[in-house]
Parts: sequence; structure tokens; C-alpha cells
Amino acid sequence: MKAAEHSGLLGEKSARIGGRISPALLEQAKKQTGIQTATDLIEFALANVALDDDFGKTFSEVRGTVDPSLKLGF
Repeated sequence: MKAAEHSGLLGEKSARIGGRISPALLEQAKKQTGIQTATDLIEFALANVALDDDFGKTFSEVRGTVDPSLKLGF
């Protein structure tokens, strides 16, 4: 959440969202994160999506581009 704050993503809170979800999904997500309120949980989930660094995509794109002669220290 600090990264989202530093990125300017947690400014004014004026947008509203709504939807129906499984209560089991909500409760498990709260247990996994330790977040107690649905609002904070939604904010956390959206921040994670917004700050995703596309590691998997980037890793796939650079596959095989490292020089085989590069010494990695082991």
C-alpha cells in the first residue's frame, strides 16, 4: 500500500464500486491478508493489480537472451 501511495494512487476517495461476490471468497481473502474491512480489501486488491510489474510477461520475453558465457557467481 505504501507503493500505491507513493505512486499517487491513493489520493481522493470519491469513486464507488459495487458488486456481488461469494462470501467465502471475501472471508478467505480477509484471512489471507489480515484485512478486516471489505473497503480496505478492495483497495488492496486494486492496488496490487495497478502496481503489477508484469514480471511473468517480461521474464518470458527475455527468455534465452542472457549470454551463456555470463558468470553468475556460482
